[in-house]
Amino acid sequence: MGVVSSATGIVGDLKQNAPTADTTAPLERLELLCDEGSLDVIRSSVRSNRIGTLARPGDGVVAGLGRIGGRQVACYAQDARFLGGSLGEAQADTIDRLLQLAGRARLPVVSVIESGGARMQEGTAALCGYGRIFRQNVLLSGVVPQISVIAGLAAGGGCYSPALTDFVVMTEGAAMFLTGPAVVRDVAGEEIGALELGGRWVHERNGVCDLVAPSDRAAVELARDLLAYLPQHAGGELPGTAATLPQRGDPGGCVPRSPRRVYDVRTVSEGIVDAGSLLEVAPRWARSVVTGFARIEGMPVGLIANQPRYLGGVLDTESSQKAARFVSSCDAFGLPLLVLVDTPGFMPGVQQERAGVIRFGASLVRAFAAATVPRVTVVLRKAYGGAFIAMNSRDLGADLVFAWPQAEIGVMGAEPATGIVHRRELAAAEDPAAMQRDLSAAYAEEHLGADVAAAGGFVDEVIEPADTRVRVAGALAALTRNNR
Repeated sequence: MGVVSSATGIVGDLKQNAPTADTTAPLERLELLCDEGSLDVIRSSVRSNRIGTLARPGDGVVAGLGRIGGRQVACYAQDARFLGGSLGEAQADTIDRLLQLAGRARLPVVSVIESGGARMQEGTAALCGYGRIFRQNVLLSGVVPQISVIAGLAAGGGCYSPALTDFVVMTEGAAMFLTGPAVVRDVAGEEIGALELGGRWVHERNGVCDLVAPSDRAAVELARDLLAYLPQHAGGELPGTAATLPQRGDPGGCVPRSPRRVYDVRTVSEGIVDAGSLLEVAPRWARSVVTGFARIEGMPVGLIANQPRYLGGVLDTESSQKAARFVSSCDAFGLPLLVLVDTPGFMPGVQQERAGVIRFGASLVRAFAAATVPRVTVVLRKAYGGAFIAMNSRDLGADLVFAWPQAEIGVMGAEPATGIVHRRELAAAEDPAAMQRDLSAAYAEEHLGADVAAAGGFVDEVIEPADTRVRVAGALAALTRNNR
């Protein structure tokens, strides 16, 4: 009896007891995930009543309760050795029940996904099983952390559940797609392999995948690392660790004074956060913004930073989505936010306007304005136009806004501003270039300086770069105590 996945269109001869050579047993994956000896399996005797003699105990999924770093978690792993990991009614019931249990007990959920999609032999019952799982994912959203590890093929409905969770980790050989290569070939006439269609190189660049690991072991370690920054549930206490000194000294040492020169903002963060604590999320998607978890004096924070190394740190449709989603996740689980700003503004152009940059930019504004966690902003070098407002400005509700002495804050840079304000004088000048240099210098001094913004109350304090960690740590410590 073969199995047909409605998602992939693959007809297999996947027998009940025919594991593939490169598939790790689901029980082993959960044992790697959980603290040694802590995993307690549940519903291990459940069988499908719809697939006749192929039925077996557990029906293709191992579910259980365990501990990660001493903290209780709910977890499950699908078994691709049994009918390709396809989801039937009994398997769906087990996952649904585990998720309900996690909601009642307010436990984080980690899932290891490897499934060819809905089990064709079970028809509508399999599809409805996915519906129940999706509903539980949504009900748990923002209530407990949910992490999905994609450890092989995840097709059709097997993709939607991970996409509804907070974080997705893929192994290097994994693939995710709604419609597989066979369907793409039959419907669109395109020949493409599974990894080309939905491998990690695809999804780490489109925002579906947050982290990539070389192996099952490394993937579950990443899941453990993520949980180390997150509480058990919304409103729960954040997991603290011993504080460590930053990896480097003055964070301003790597920032060129010229706004036209690039640098890596992650190097700046190394002078602010605890050494080795930055775990960057979605590093290959929308690279003009960096998002990640870090620690300051041992306490978890969410970091959002413009990245001048890519597109000068500009905001666009994708970077706005990326930052907004991360802000909302941090807010849901109570992580304070540190925002490092160095941006020339929003990306101009026909393509961006047609792609909906207004809508996506508004999503970032909404995320910051709605956030209730402590929020500290540091303007490193420049913050122009609507991007200054969108990047956690005072008027969006930032608790404190600091700026380095060389920072410029305004509607736009001095040169384009004077080009607009003084266009007639410049057109009539004998030496327009010299006049624009003089006018730009005067405009910058009068309108753009950090001291000007501080005098107007738009910046709370101008601080030296070397003092950033101390000021940020002090602010977050005070704000977090008052926020509890």
